[in-house]
Amino acid sequence: MKRDKILILFGNYGDGHRQAAYAIRKAMRMHLPHVESVVLDFMKWTHPYLHSIAHYVFMQGVKKFPYVYGYFYEKTREGNPYPRVLKTFNIFGLNRILKLIQKVQPSIVISTFPLAAAAMSQLKSLGLTDCRTVTVITDHTDHRSWIHPNTDQYIVGSNPVRLALRELGIADTQIAVTGIPVRPEFTKSYKREQLAAKHGLQENVPTVLLMGGGAGIIGEGKATFKALEALPEPVQFIIVCGHNQKLKQRLEEKFKTSKHRVILTGYVSHIHEFMAIADIMITKSGGVTTSEAIAMELPMLLYKSLPGQEEENAKFLVEAGVAMQAEDPLDLVRKLEFLLENPNWLSCMKDRSRQFHTKLAAFHALDIIFQTKAEVRI
Repeated sequence: MKRDKILILFGNYGDGHRQAAYAIRKAMRMHLPHVESVVLDFMKWTHPYLHSIAHYVFMQGVKKFPYVYGYFYEKTREGNPYPRVLKTFNIFGLNRILKLIQKVQPSIVISTFPLAAAAMSQLKSLGLTDCRTVTVITDHTDHRSWIHPNTDQYIVGSNPVRLALRELGIADTQIAVTGIPVRPEFTKSYKREQLAAKHGLQENVPTVLLMGGGAGIIGEGKATFKALEALPEPVQFIIVCGHNQKLKQRLEEKFKTSKHRVILTGYVSHIHEFMAIADIMITKSGGVTTSEAIAMELPMLLYKSLPGQEEENAKFLVEAGVAMQAEDPLDLVRKLEFLLENPNWLSCMKDRSRQFHTKLAAFHALDIIFQTKAEVRI
């Protein structure tokens, strides 16, 4: 008997697209083990030779020229989201993605990356495939880059995004609000005392998790860590540097004489355990990372969010009451000190997180995906 197959496409430009893809895959394996899921990096598959260069240029550009990225984000928000060079770049990959579809023969294709959604729309417009397609938007905001005419279903994180898509002409029946999918590890309860012992931390000392996504972008500046040393009482810091080994090495040297207990790590697969231990997380406002924190009911202090979707994510999260925003190193320390000294504020932020009901987002998304798959093609 031929197994049903689902193709999930992500892009490794920021870790969130990949994490959302694997969250859906894990939910599928738990609830629909008879369905085979194929998860692939869209850019790596369609442009195997240019992918590494393009990824490096993108990440360096975001780190060193964030306001240039923000400028292009805003310029493409309402109009054409793809400059001519990017369209050409995508067209060259259509042949490879078509061969992939012919090989896998999926009944549905899920995209957690805008360029993948664009490619599937192009293939359908050319009559080269009739696969049903679902786009999972991995931010708390909308952007034209996600919107394509041959998409059958959009899965979004919140009602404001649904309303924004409706304003762009997307039918209500094509939009489902499920929350941004997070992996099952972020939906469970953990015993803090056991995890503290496992990671060499003191259970009753305030613990702050500091991270900046898979690339470890946050905290490049010396001022940030100099300011954190000014906290009046000792704090336990867990600092996740992602794949940024140079940053990790620099911080190891800086924190040798710190009054704080500091654990420095590179990329880890057990970030959910650190979230379960922490009282507060300092982070940029990536859509998936912040959704994971909301699922873990972890209050957030947002810092150094990138211009563009991260700034819009930050605005949404602050207005929702699950996060505070810090503008500079001194403001970061003031707000961190305030939150540590006011547990009632932290409790309120935790309560707001529970109202999001994100723990089952991946499973709700799965329901919508298979409803879309079952719909009769006209």
